Amino acid sequence: MSSEITKQQLAEFKQSAQSPLTTIARRATTKNGIHNASFNQEIVNANVPTFSIDLNTGKVANQKKSGRCWMFAALNTMRHDIKDLFHLDGDFQLSQSYTFFWDKFEKANYFYENVLNTANSPLDSRQVSFLMATPQQDGGQWDMIVSLIEKYGVVPQSVYPESAASSDSHEFNITFNTLLRHDAIILRDLVSQKSSQHDIDSTRKNMLSHIYRVLSITFGEPPVTFDFEYRDTEKKFQIQRQLTPQTYFEKFVNWDLSEYISIINAPTADKPFNATYNVDMLGNVIGGRQVKHLNVPIETMKSFAIAQLKDGKSVWFGVDMGPQVDRANGLMADGIFATDDLFQVHSDMTKAQRLAYGDSLMTHAMVLTGVDLDENGHPIKWQVENSWGEEAGKNGYFTMSDEWMSEYAYQVVVKKEYLGPELVNIYDNATPKLLAPWDPMGALA
Repeated sequence: MSSEITKQQLAEFKQSAQSPLTTIARRATTKNGIHNASFNQEIVNANVPTFSIDLNTGKVANQKKSGRCWMFAALNTMRHDIKDLFHLDGDFQLSQSYTFFWDKFEKANYFYENVLNTANSPLDSRQVSFLMATPQQDGGQWDMIVSLIEKYGVVPQSVYPESAASSDSHEFNITFNTLLRHDAIILRDLVSQKSSQHDIDSTRKNMLSHIYRVLSITFGEPPVTFDFEYRDTEKKFQIQRQLTPQTYFEKFVNWDLSEYISIINAPTADKPFNATYNVDMLGNVIGGRQVKHLNVPIETMKSFAIAQLKDGKSVWFGVDMGPQVDRANGLMADGIFATDDLFQVHSDMTKAQRLAYGDSLMTHAMVLTGVDLDENGHPIKWQVENSWGEEAGKNGYFTMSDEWMSEYAYQVVVKKEYLGPELVNIYDNATPKLLAPWDPMGALA
């Protein structure tokens, strides 16, 4: 049988699309679009934004036109503690531009390392093609922000404010990635010419000097020391003098970052539960903390998040923010757009199938700040602090149904104390399986 689409088949297809139900759907969709035509108000009505556990975390931040959600989510979890401990007002933020500067700098060096490690591979090899497709990007992972903070500390946003490029990174990333690819040509040529390690190191150092200058011009020179002045919620003037970013972190955040670890839910056959995973060629700070995930069932992952929320601590978490998300109502709920009903088709897949067939992966990081539990302690819905400003959702906050979390949430970051000794031992001592660079669990939020 020929696979060519024939005129007879086209006539049959056209006839099958002429039913009264299809005609009504066509009229609604051509006028209003797919989401408006398939919108399910009943899902909105069933997810009232009221929560039995509701942390007071203040105003939301705004990452604007940048891919820094992972930074915003991490720094937001920290500023929640700072705000409460030091009686700061709800507008206080840690500088996302400061960590952005150092992330770009370290990612350049990490890219050079990967270029040199693959310099003897052909350009059309999958690894080299993967590297050159995107030498660096805005996104990242929890362990990557930990590496930055452990090395460079943090500063208040008032000390290192936003720049044009940190708020809208598109132009910079185009320019920066072109420069990195240019440098990759030079480094690969040095290896092919069998240059000495001294010459390679010297060339790389010179490249990093250029990178630093580009970043300094683009984002501004990062502070080495600074004074932190503020009025607390009782209007009392406070000042801390001659702080460094490292001493600021110690005095105002003072988290033991080694206690906060990445928990994932990846229910695919190649990733057994209760095991750990690294991702090849994924990171930013050479010599810093490796990206490492502990894979557990979804209900286990949820239980860790609930335990941390019950202790008054917000939770960094990562999701696929594409499917079934209504920005206007601030709702993440499966079925809110009933597209299968609209088109009279079936596109259901399991979470494992969506991962394996490229239909889903983690694309966005936010903060869990509340949960609504039933009489048996099971979650019904979750409160989410986003980083899209106050215009999205309800003053920037979203409601996530528990069913949606099961299907599209992939990662939470919690303290080890909520895991129990067996899982802590696995995380600390088991040898992680190394995943390919393009594995969906290597996706950057």
